[in-house]
Amino acid sequence: MNREILYRFFNGTAASDEAMQVRKWLESSDENRHTFLKERRLFDMVLMNACEEVVDGQNGRRRTRVVSLLKEMAKVAAVAALTVAVCYGYFLHDGHVEDTALQTVSVPAGQRVNIVLPDGTNVWLNARSSLTYPASFNRNARTMTLDGEAYFEVARDETKPFVVHTAQGFVEVLGTHFNVNAYASENAFETTLMSGSLKVRLNGDPAGGVMLTPDEKAILKEGKLQIEHVDDYTHYRWREGLICFSNASFVEIMKELEKYYGISVQVQNADVTKYSYTGKFRFTDGIDYALWVLQEDVHFTYRRSDDNRIIHIE
Repeated sequence: MNREILYRFFNGTAASDEAMQVRKWLESSDENRHTFLKERRLFDMVLMNACEEVVDGQNGRRRTRVVSLLKEMAKVAAVAALTVAVCYGYFLHDGHVEDTALQTVSVPAGQRVNIVLPDGTNVWLNARSSLTYPASFNRNARTMTLDGEAYFEVARDETKPFVVHTAQGFVEVLGTHFNVNAYASENAFETTLMSGSLKVRLNGDPAGGVMLTPDEKAILKEGKLQIEHVDDYTHYRWREGLICFSNASFVEIMKELEKYYGISVQVQNADVTKYSYTGKFRFTDGIDYALWVLQEDVHFTYRRSDDNRIIHIE
């Protein structure tokens, strides 16, 4: 397959005959599918780094332009799946500020990563998420800050509570399995408990909060925490690299794709809102492949903005 045609397909600018050529090639063999996914991953990772800020010489205003993707592809041999930053700073433990080395793990769009904390806790970080934690926990608590979504398998230690702070609230446990969805940019806060027990509290109500038992989740709605029962865990298969939907509307699916791939989707075709979908995509399939699959059920077209950050559904 011609690489330029393939990148135009990824970019949403391929002609109709080129798109059909790519689809036929993709479906013709497992080897082609493997190549497609490999090129898709490289395209997505390079695209994140292919924007540069320039100054317009006429009016002095700053604007963003997209560097030639093919030029960037030639320069990139490998792109890291995560960024780790270590700094010396301050961390809050039991009301006392202590000096400690902090480590932040950040995951780019379309990726996920598995890390092990100093106490042995296993953590999965979802796309566009970051976790900041001390290089070593103190004697009284295991405290960290999350922006995004993470799944925790907490190593039990009754002498050291495990506390996860977010922009909206925080979760405190001793040893359990749970999922936290708290992207600061979305002003959302949701915690789901798989096993054990935990307490969920809002930042403005540290003395209150709710206790969760397995198969329950706490959701922030209208400024209050509400408890709901959970009977379908397919949504949490993101740890396996899957984006799963169960009877979800087109708009709901687009919101999930926005979260995973760090783009904005503007739905201008009212017909697509009449349908609901059940299925799953791989992270590595990319948003163009997901839209192509959805196009099999309902007719719509889409186009990207010049900077590739907005997708218009028409």
